[in-house]
Amino acid sequence: MASVFGHGLVAYTTAKVLDSKSNTLLVFLAIGSAILPDLDVLSFRFGIDYMHPLGHRGFTHSIVFALTWSVLLAVIFGKTRKLIFAIVIFLSTISHGILDAMTTGGRGVGFFIPFENSRHFFPYRVIEVSPLGIERFFSEWGLRVIVSEFKYIGIPCCIILITLYVFKKRKKSIL
Repeated sequence: MASVFGHGLVAYTTAKVLDSKSNTLLVFLAIGSAILPDLDVLSFRFGIDYMHPLGHRGFTHSIVFALTWSVLLAVIFGKTRKLIFAIVIFLSTISHGILDAMTTGGRGVGFFIPFENSRHFFPYRVIEVSPLGIERFFSEWGLRVIVSEFKYIGIPCCIILITLYVFKKRKKSIL
């Protein structure tokens, strides 16, 4: 998996790009939704096999889960902006599986669960897989993950956010 930092940064960037009002609640919901799929690591504690639909990188990483979760949060929190909430939350949630499918480890992502249980990776697998557990994250392995995520997630997100900032500044100066 990518780390919570990488998942959170993609969600933050998504919310900032798609929500012109920069709604703080939406930003927090997006970040939380991008991290949420990894709660499935609890399945190991219950003896659920990795490749089971409810195992790690299973249903909570699927398109169906992202869609259901985004509609639920949009209905609860979206008020008059349900569509933008649903889009931002959906993209933030599904971005988790997309990033995980670009990592160097694991057994793939169950994008199509519950309809089909196979696991998938993308051909471009350059993000160093993050260790499970906080203690292992503070190691040489964790440092490699941070460097990898900075290169493949951090820099692109920063470029997007800086570009967005420049365009907003220009727009204000024109008006």
